[in-house]
Amino acid sequence: MQWLGKGIGGLIGAFFGPVGSLVGVLLGHQWDQSKSGARGGSVREISRLFFETTFEVMGHVAKIDGRVSEDEVRIARQIMHGMRLNEEQVQYAIEHFTRGKNADYALDTRLAALAEQVGGGNLARAFVQIQLQAAVGAGNVGAEKRQALWRVASALRVTRAELAQLEAIVRGFAAGRGTAPTSAQNLEAAYRVLGVTADASNEEVKTAYRRLMNQHHPDKLVARGLPKSMIGVAEQKTHEVRTAYERIKTQRGFK
Repeated sequence: MQWLGKGIGGLIGAFFGPVGSLVGVLLGHQWDQSKSGARGGSVREISRLFFETTFEVMGHVAKIDGRVSEDEVRIARQIMHGMRLNEEQVQYAIEHFTRGKNADYALDTRLAALAEQVGGGNLARAFVQIQLQAAVGAGNVGAEKRQALWRVASALRVTRAELAQLEAIVRGFAAGRGTAPTSAQNLEAAYRVLGVTADASNEEVKTAYRRLMNQHHPDKLVARGLPKSMIGVAEQKTHEVRTAYERIKTQRGFK
């Protein structure tokens, strides 16, 4: 399916508005035209697996507490809309979302297949971030959903610390589009994004910032093999890391 790469690009770009979605689709087209991928799987195969598993796991997490809410359906539809899927493609996504809701869905098997291709890497973190986008966007994330999200992250070799940082980034981005949080909430979130505590020294804050910017800088990630269609996630991360650092700098008064 030639559209899968474009769909992945649209999925990532969807979180940055119409322009970001368009850029994501164009970048995803480059992925569709690629001949080979990482870890022995073709890029097309990885694209298909990523797309299908994205919606299956989204459906599974949504149903984990017994029912899928209207907000969860709305968010799933919003993601599909952001990907600019046609009706046939929407039905394909819905099919996999529905498959994930089934009681006999083989979550561990599907995650193991995905982990074989992307486990522990940038794509794994991007996958987990998308699941967090869906869960957080639908409202309160209860204990059962948190446990399910950790199960997903763990299977893809994403650590608890990375999961916490990804959630802080997702919530920070969501807050930027909604009601403004208080200064105290902003500052608390900023420390979570950088992965340091409020009693960290200025030098520790600077070191954490430099490390994260080095890890998530889009150009560097692409140079290391990150598919260009995933650049939107990297850009979101660097934006939130930079914003968090500026908040802490302003509060502490250092340069």
